[in-house]
Amino acid sequence: MPMTNPTTPPGAPAGGPPVKDHGRAGRDLRAAFTSAFLLIGAILASLLLWKTAFMVIVVAAVVVAIWELGRGLGAKDIDLPEEPLMLGGAVMVVVAYVFGADALVTATAVTALVTMLWLLRRGIDGYVQNATASLFTLVYVPFLGAFVALLLREGGLYGGGFENDGVRGIIVFIAVTVLSDTGGYAAGVLFGKHPMAPVISPKKSWEGFAGSVVFSVAAGIVAMVWLLDGRWWVGIFLGLIVAVMATLGDLCESVVKRDLGIKDMSQVIPGHGGLMDRLDSLLATIAPVWLLLHHLVFRA
Repeated sequence: MPMTNPTTPPGAPAGGPPVKDHGRAGRDLRAAFTSAFLLIGAILASLLLWKTAFMVIVVAAVVVAIWELGRGLGAKDIDLPEEPLMLGGAVMVVVAYVFGADALVTATAVTALVTMLWLLRRGIDGYVQNATASLFTLVYVPFLGAFVALLLREGGLYGGGFENDGVRGIIVFIAVTVLSDTGGYAAGVLFGKHPMAPVISPKKSWEGFAGSVVFSVAAGIVAMVWLLDGRWWVGIFLGLIVAVMATLGDLCESVVKRDLGIKDMSQVIPGHGGLMDRLDSLLATIAPVWLLLHHLVFRA
């Protein structure tokens, strides 16, 4: 009978290194905070110095996210055509920033058509499956991600700093979404007892959702009054929208990963897993946040 290490947790390979227990947090918090600080630093530097440079970060994020989805979908024998999706996704982000929403719709339609034509080269077998997954990826990543470009273009295409409407809009969008996730995470770890969707995400609780609402609404009011010079009640709507949409985005991402049979999309961000594991809330919230800020703040 092979000897096993008594310190090896159940399910770990016999004779292998013990799996580090990160407690209720479920991840390496030191690595997670380090990665978060580096990402936030890069984002702030680009926004405050020259906001157009932030588009490079958005395009890079779209490309990596498409690669991650292709890697994950491969677990179900779905072969995503990454070349047209990556190129088309980058074009969608750029034209949204330069020309606006109408150009984004057109670029999305063209990218969808080109991608389906690209798949014709592979023949008939698996066409519907791969084309469906491609259109899902197209909408989920570059189309939703391009709304970041629409928000950033508020206040003009150039410039930077807190005086620019687009920069302030992006900072508010990211800050409120991150605080929503933070409030939900903290409340869930400390008080979570009633699962919200145990089959989909066992760790997500109603107590955690309440924490998301409290943090995001408070952040929305503060950000609206002090950063955007808007009306306080718009901040309440902003916080509620973010809390609900961020939670739905996280649940949808969990469904995708459970269906694919994977824990994380990848390990490109230490302590966080894949980029899509961090973008799920942001992608889900950006479109309604842009609509709210565009009509009730920047065009009011």
